[in-house]
Amino acid sequence: MSTADRTDTVEPAERDDDGANGNGAAGSPRRGFAARATARLGGGLAQALLALVALFWLVPTLGLLVASLRSNADNNAGGWWQVFTKPSQLSFSSYSALLDKPDFVDSFWNTILITVPTTVLVVVIASLAAYAFAWMEFPGRDWLFLLVVALLVVPVQVALLPVAKLYGKIDFGGFQMFGSIAGVVLFHVAFGLPFAIFLLRNFFAAIPRDLLEAARMDGGSEWTIFRRVIFPLGGPAIASLGIFQFLWVWNDLLVSLVFAGTDSQPMTKWLQSQMRQFTGNIDILAPGAFLSLIIPLVVFFAFQRYFVQGVLAGSVK
Repeated sequence: MSTADRTDTVEPAERDDDGANGNGAAGSPRRGFAARATARLGGGLAQALLALVALFWLVPTLGLLVASLRSNADNNAGGWWQVFTKPSQLSFSSYSALLDKPDFVDSFWNTILITVPTTVLVVVIASLAAYAFAWMEFPGRDWLFLLVVALLVVPVQVALLPVAKLYGKIDFGGFQMFGSIAGVVLFHVAFGLPFAIFLLRNFFAAIPRDLLEAARMDGGSEWTIFRRVIFPLGGPAIASLGIFQFLWVWNDLLVSLVFAGTDSQPMTKWLQSQMRQFTGNIDILAPGAFLSLIIPLVVFFAFQRYFVQGVLAGSVK
């Protein structure tokens, strides 16, 4: 038998079920049923299903918006979906009446005065501390960072009463810390810093050391390195932290219930004080809740690009 005949005889036996050579490196691996089904569903059908899920997810928000645009009588008479057959029910009278309430307007500005300073302070202090923990050498650095990590597991509820008692003893020439906006801001900053420092420190530590060494060789101080190198490269992580912190403080109710007084209450506490039988004052709760919802959405979508970059940072080499 010739060499060609022997080759033709052996070759079929060296092929697997997919027609590939027996050598696994020469052919593609066999895919299971789940892998083939996933590949087929990865096109338009999967996108259509995801769009459908997103629409169902937005139904409560749509219902809240429609309820805020209907009168109290219309909301008591039937569900919000009736507006599709009676669009004349929609009006902005509830929003006008709500914005005419001085206590609601004050609570809106109190929310801004609490959320914005808290977010700025947490981002600035955490950025500086994270840079120090990541790239500066000082005695006790590792032990201090372990303390920061340990503070992550301390629940907010544990500190409510001790801090409230401490605030009650602070009096600066008639200024009471308890019940003031400053007291709420300080509490949020204290409990926001451990996570913020932990998050930014891990991000800053992933920056190449060569960049910092080059900046030091050029005579740059630590402040210059932070401002010219760390801060621009850490922009996505800092923006993500800012979004998280803004949303947490804006939607907070527990801390404001304990530390905020009547003159310093945010919208969440004001809306909670309006809770009676829901159908009795839905013309107040629905527009107030939607206004409280729309601001975080605007902030999120305004910084969405930086948020996605910060979430994906470090996932790809």
